Amino acid sequence: MSIGYVNGEFIPVDKPVIPIDERGHQFGDGVYEVIRVYHGKPFMLEEHVQRLFKSAIAIKLNVEQSHEDIQQLIDESIEKSGLADCDVYIQITRGISPRQHLFPDAPVSITLTVKPMRVTEEAIRENGKTAIFHEDERWANCYIKSLNLLPNILAKQNAQDVGGYEAILVKDGFVTEGSSSNVYMVRDQTIYTTPLSKQILPGITRMAVKNIADMLEIPFIEKKFTPDELLQADEVFITSTTNEVMPIAYVDGNKINDGASGEITRLLYRKFFELIEIVQHT
Repeated sequence: MSIGYVNGEFIPVDKPVIPIDERGHQFGDGVYEVIRVYHGKPFMLEEHVQRLFKSAIAIKLNVEQSHEDIQQLIDESIEKSGLADCDVYIQITRGISPRQHLFPDAPVSITLTVKPMRVTEEAIRENGKTAIFHEDERWANCYIKSLNLLPNILAKQNAQDVGGYEAILVKDGFVTEGSSSNVYMVRDQTIYTTPLSKQILPGITRMAVKNIADMLEIPFIEKKFTPDELLQADEVFITSTTNEVMPIAYVDGNKINDGASGEITRLLYRKFFELIEIVQHT
């Protein structure tokens, strides 16, 4: 079943719990992670928790709990839910304090949910999703996985409003990433993606895909590319914890190659799940 957790208490997910003076609610003053759980075991949990703490450090959020404490909380939450395949969202904010911009002298607030995994039908995945190009209007520190997601939400909604699935963000003439994903193109059997910088999130699935590409000896080039170059690609795909490896068939109404999931994308997706099976049974 779906469950929630708030500052030491496990609760039903529909129980109202957010205090008026919660800084995540008032300011978006916090960070978060989403972890996918396969067969009862969170995938790449250590990497997710490391990123969570790096984001916290970047916003000067003093988390008294250790990495091990957070991992144990996630494991306990999964066990209590009884769900084998699920998505875990964890948020850490600067706590509950009367509204002011300065940091309060208050303990951090930790909330968490465990809900059934949202699965994409294989037929939909095989045919690929559609996307639009959208101006990247986010702040300068997108490498932080913060709760400030309004520009991402607006971009995603704009894609939805025209029948699309994802918004591929463009800054200074170059693709950065998706509103909730990393973006890749394949040309001549080579994978290209935007280099890591403050402008994009260092995706955990991105890390896994790079490792798979290295293992398969598929060139993985971190290089900026333009929207026009992406439209001329042999394949386009996105990755994220919940999307895993997702082909993009159309962008702004333009068909990518033959408009179906490409050879490299299918191979990466297959090997991604082989990696999951290996990791989950070690």
